[in-house]
Amino acid sequence: MTYNFTPKGVCSKKISIDLSPDGIIENVAFNGGCNGNTQGVSALVKGMKAEDAISKLSGINCNGRGTSCPDQLSRALKEALELI
Repeated sequence: MTYNFTPKGVCSKKISIDLSPDGIIENVAFNGGCNGNTQGVSALVKGMKAEDAISKLSGINCNGRGTSCPDQLSRALKEALELI
């Protein structure tokens, strides 16, 4: 399943997630944001259970914004899991 998410409060404009039926992250693509960091986060979560990624990424703060691209990814993953 591919899930598209519009992040709020960060530089990234869109997060696309491919999840397997059992909740394994197959691919993550950020549109916008800090290119190297978003590529790194995407590579690190590939093959991971969505629940594990959520627990690691949730609450990460970028420059006092109260959120970050990793935090927004955790929110997107939560929403995507509800659809499986």
